[in-house]
Amino acid sequence: MSLSPAFLDELRMRTTLSSVISRHTKLQKAGREWKACCPFHKEKTPSFTVNDEKGFYHCFGCGAHGDAIKFLTETRGLPFIDAVKELADTAGMQVPAPDPQARERQEKSASLRDVVEAAADWYVEQLHSNAGAEARAYLEERGIADATLRAFGLGFAPDDRGKLEEALKEFGKDRLLEAGLIAQPEDGRAPYDRFRSRLMFPIRDRRGRVIAFSGRIIGLKEETGGKPKYLNSPDTPIFDKGRELYNFDRAGAASRDTKRIIVVEGQMDVIALDQAGFGEAVAPLGTALTENQLALLWRVDEAPILCFDGDSAGQKAAMRAVERAMPAIRPDRTLRFVELPAGQDPDDVIRAGGLESLRRAFDGPLSLDAFLWNYETARAETASPTGRAKLKARLNELANAIGDSELRAEFGREFRQRHWNAFGWKKKEVDFVRRAIADTAGRSALTGHDLYIRAVLLGLSRYPSVIADRLDQVQALAANDTMLGRWRDLLVAASVERPGLDADMIETILSQSGIETVDQRDLGRGLGFSFFFGKSEPEVAIRDLEAAIDTIARSQELDANLETVKAALAAATEEEDFEGIWNRESQRRKQLIEEKQRLHDELETLGEAAE
Repeated sequence: MSLSPAFLDELRMRTTLSSVISRHTKLQKAGREWKACCPFHKEKTPSFTVNDEKGFYHCFGCGAHGDAIKFLTETRGLPFIDAVKELADTAGMQVPAPDPQARERQEKSASLRDVVEAAADWYVEQLHSNAGAEARAYLEERGIADATLRAFGLGFAPDDRGKLEEALKEFGKDRLLEAGLIAQPEDGRAPYDRFRSRLMFPIRDRRGRVIAFSGRIIGLKEETGGKPKYLNSPDTPIFDKGRELYNFDRAGAASRDTKRIIVVEGQMDVIALDQAGFGEAVAPLGTALTENQLALLWRVDEAPILCFDGDSAGQKAAMRAVERAMPAIRPDRTLRFVELPAGQDPDDVIRAGGLESLRRAFDGPLSLDAFLWNYETARAETASPTGRAKLKARLNELANAIGDSELRAEFGREFRQRHWNAFGWKKKEVDFVRRAIADTAGRSALTGHDLYIRAVLLGLSRYPSVIADRLDQVQALAANDTMLGRWRDLLVAASVERPGLDADMIETILSQSGIETVDQRDLGRGLGFSFFFGKSEPEVAIRDLEAAIDTIARSQELDANLETVKAALAAATEEEDFEGIWNRESQRRKQLIEEKQRLHDELETLGEAAE
């Protein structure tokens, strides 16, 4: 339906925005505006404002902004035209009639809704008739209270091929076929009731109107006949199973109080959770979560909780949902997870007396990165180097699937951290390197030669491949500071014991030790080596690092030669041509000192190049 700008402007003018929003969020008067905690993201200090004069809301925390129409579409998931109609009814306005084709579609949809509403009422009657005795016994065995049964409108489809068609004959066969309530065999035989011997779950749209059904086979028939356990209505003009979620109409309202929404696998799980006090539960309709369903969930909660069955199939279903979600993941749009005991679904946990543990799990769900780590490591062969490498590649693949560049980088960093913690140095080694970086951070703690040794150790920690290429030189790096010596030895040992040591394994240690902050402080005091910077070209950084190692190694060699000269001068006597020895060794000493100064200047120049 196309609505004119003039009509929409008139509707906005007649709508008091605060009265619309106050039905969903508690508002407080703040001068000429209203304020509240934002309904679009979790916060403790109000940053959400409502301005009736200008007719818009704005959140200074998450940036949410819009008018009354947008508020209804975002908070309740209403289609645009439904939001307009609701506001128009309140404002006493008549929505303009649609064009003939749109009117025909609307009338057709309304007619089909009449059909499925009538079917829903009939299924309820059948549940409470003699025909529904077995279904009622099943519900009683599952612990479903009568109040819950009625709240969800549960019904029963008898084991009869034509009873529904007979009961709803006033609508005609064509309407029943179009609504998916009866099916036409391909061989031309008479149509038959689609749902037979099934517990019936009405599926409602976001406004609470019945649009389709899901039927669960019950009794001994569950084990025989090869029939599907659950059977859903086919897609119709009023039902698209990839765009709807079971119980979303009720859960959306409940989620505004709990500030979360929970996704489970099936209708019985939703009902069991609702009866246990978790009214914010929904379920997909026999398929993995679709992109449209994820978008619907994110309108209500920026981090929906997936709580699928604690078996292999449930975990795979969760993973399929994740893979579909990854391109759309953002800092304000993610997923969380609750992992159930092996072989159990939410209903099993509740009936086994695990309600309190389930409540704690929902209060502290797993983050997306934690779920992915658990899922992938459980399936990886981590005992072998090849298996660990495959795990690392898979985690990197998952991180790269994220559309948001900043979050993609953070997930990559987190996965490297987890991989390091599990398969890198032992904890005591990690703790030592972090402490070494922190304890030797400033120039006040070190002087002279040790400052350059620390600079090189930082570079080697960022580019550990250089260690293996310069192992003898690195091992020979002499430091007056004990901590630097231990740090050097640990890097050498790690390179020898783990030939595949790479920068990813050490990067997180450096970042958690405050290396970036330390580097910036050092830069201000003259140490600006290119290998300090993560953004430096690796080829340039490694070249400069190797040059620094060569320079320090040669400087140490000169120090050793100077000690030899000093010893020679101390041992000289007049009888042993003191003057000749003195002249020769003094000249040698002068040359060594000049070369050492030149090396020092080269090192300083190298350290200033990246400033």
